[in-house]
Amino acid sequence: MLRNLISAAAVAATALVALPQAGAQQYPSRPITVVVPFAAGGPTDTVARSVADAMTKAMPGANIVVENAAGAGGTIGVGKVARANPDGYTLLVFHIGMATAPALYRKLQYDPLKDFEYVGLINDVPMTLLVKNGFPAKSVKEMVAYVKQHPDKVTLANAGIGSASHLCGLLFQSAIGQELVTVPYKGTAPALADLMGGQVDILCDQTTNTTPQIKAGKVTALAVTSPARLESLPDLPTMAESGYPGFDVSIWHGMYAPKGTPKPVLDKLVATLQQALKDPGLNKRFAELGAQTASSQRATPDGLRKHLAAEIDRWSPVIKKAGVYAD
Repeated sequence: MLRNLISAAAVAATALVALPQAGAQQYPSRPITVVVPFAAGGPTDTVARSVADAMTKAMPGANIVVENAAGAGGTIGVGKVARANPDGYTLLVFHIGMATAPALYRKLQYDPLKDFEYVGLINDVPMTLLVKNGFPAKSVKEMVAYVKQHPDKVTLANAGIGSASHLCGLLFQSAIGQELVTVPYKGTAPALADLMGGQVDILCDQTTNTTPQIKAGKVTALAVTSPARLESLPDLPTMAESGYPGFDVSIWHGMYAPKGTPKPVLDKLVATLQQALKDPGLNKRFAELGAQTASSQRATPDGLRKHLAAEIDRWSPVIKKAGVYAD
């Protein structure tokens, strides 16, 4: 009898160990949802949809769809993923806001370093410093001189507290030693629309969103925040060339899963992401938007984890010094 009980226990234990692997082999058996914590049409949405398409091609039988869950600077959508069932069917694509939220929000409903599994980095996206067409300055130097002469008349738009454009704007004001009249919007699209319409003067935002408008002549670009000029905008000088060395702002995107997602499923997602990032069509799309695809070494759980921790350390003192908080 005892021998039979031991044998039965061994069989049961073997079955339990095999369950996660069996689940991974069957995964995915239904659609995978990638949550974007912003409205459709913005830069993070563009990145997420491009990656979702490439991952769908890289994972046989997969159907990866994007769901927009906007609000509260992205924290609503992020919180939704943190609370989701950790089965690999709910993922998150988010930008640098994952690193800045701990300093910006007094009551954050999740911990970026404890409540997620990391799939990997996706890309790095530089920013562009723009002015409305007709603005009386054609270079960063001329723009700064004009701003200092008319500090109360020049308006700096952003897409809301904690947005990429907000962070870039904070650094720009710090770099030039001048506070500007800031105009927050509920998203990048309305901020850019008002810049094109001439209602605001300046905006600093991601190339994924601004490159088409720059090429179409709807706005005037003064500089890019990358260390080197972009292949997609070769005539646009860097901030370093414009007299501000060290002004290097990159808005990166990463993919996350809820804490507790089974390792075999996570491994499959990591492999699929890495394969997707080698897709020529995706790389062409990123290059057109001025984005740099993450390397295989960075498109890993460890690569994203280390980068996120470093970015939290980098941005927390900047935000706290500016005294900016969101409820």
